[in-house]
Amino acid sequence: MAHVPAADREKEIVAAAIRVLSRAGVAGATTRAVAAEAGIPLGTLHYVFPSKDRMLMAVVDAVADEVLDTVRRGMDPGRGVAHALRHGVSTFWETLVEDRVGLQIMQYELAMYSARRTGAGDAGSLGRSQVRRYTGLVGELCEQAARAAGERCAVDADTLGRLLLAVLDGLVVQYVADPDAGRARRDLDRATAMLVGYADPRPIGAPIPS
Repeated sequence: MAHVPAADREKEIVAAAIRVLSRAGVAGATTRAVAAEAGIPLGTLHYVFPSKDRMLMAVVDAVADEVLDTVRRGMDPGRGVAHALRHGVSTFWETLVEDRVGLQIMQYELAMYSARRTGAGDAGSLGRSQVRRYTGLVGELCEQAARAAGERCAVDADTLGRLLLAVLDGLVVQYVADPDAGRARRDLDRATAMLVGYADPRPIGAPIPS
C-alpha cells in the first residue's frame, strides 16, 4: 500500500465516516465499517483515530467546515446583515438539507449520542462542539456583513446565532419527519423574515426605535 500523508489519511477516514453515518447512523458506524468504507485496514484507522469518539469529533468539525464554506458561497457581505441571513439560510437549506437529508439526520444522532454519554471522554463534548460551531458561524457572518455594510443590529451576534440555530433545528426535524418541500420553504422564508426583523439591521448612526 502506497504511503499516504497523515493529514490526507485523516480526511479519507472522515469522509468515509460521514458516508457511513449518513446511511447507517451512529450505531452502524463502527470503526470496522468505516475502515471498510475507506478501503483501509482497521489498524490504520485506529492509528489515526485511537477511539470512535475522536473520529466522531473530527466528523463534527469537518461538517461544520463544509457548512461554513457552503453558506459563504456567493454571499456579498457588503449587502448587509439581512442579505447574509437570507442567503446563508437559503443556501444551507437547498444544499445541505434538501439534497442531503441523511447528513442532517446524522448530526441529530450525533447530538443525542453526545447527550447520552455526557462526561464520557470526548463524546460528551460532541454536542457542545456542534452548537458552538454553528452559533459562532452565524455570529461571525453577521458581524462581517455588519462591518462591510456599515450596519449595527438591535441584538448581539451570539443571541442571533442561537435563535437561528433553534429555528433551523426545528424546521429540519419537521422536514425529516414529514417531508414537504413547498411547506418547508414557505416556513423557512417566514422564519428568516422574523429573525431579520428581530435583528433589525440599520446603518450605524441611524436612530434606534424606543
